[in-house]
Amino acid sequence: MIGQMKIRAASPDDVAAVLPLVRAYCEFYEADPPADGLLEMCRALIVAPDHDGMLLVAEGADGAVAGFAAVGWKWSSLKAARVAVMEDLFVAEHARSAGIGVALIGACADRARELGAAALEWVTATDNHRAQAAYAKAGGSGDEFLIYELRL
Repeated sequence: MIGQMKIRAASPDDVAAVLPLVRAYCEFYEADPPADGLLEMCRALIVAPDHDGMLLVAEGADGAVAGFAAVGWKWSSLKAARVAVMEDLFVAEHARSAGIGVALIGACADRARELGAAALEWVTATDNHRAQAAYAKAGGSGDEFLIYELRL
């Protein structure tokens, strides 16, 4: 519990509340993945052991899910260790500026540290200044890497 919010692992009962937030995250980045793929992703992260992937949710003071973070894992040769990768972080518009994003990052970092991760990494759009301010508050720092993707 952090202030009036609670950060916890998502449960199967959270899927209906998380899916609209995941869809809003996708819309923010102008992506339109299939609904069944988002459902499968959420369900897989919920049942996965944390060392395979995590889906954390933030409940506001009213008990409603107001944000989420999805975390996966990779090996980093530059760190010679496994690192946690926060693939997605999103807070509902009405709940922003309440510290939920920072709290979610902290909870992801705490859990990743417990599982032996050398770091928690994430990416964001270069023009997402509001998120970058939250990331700085959480203690994160950015690098000058370009991200490439080869669609398969």
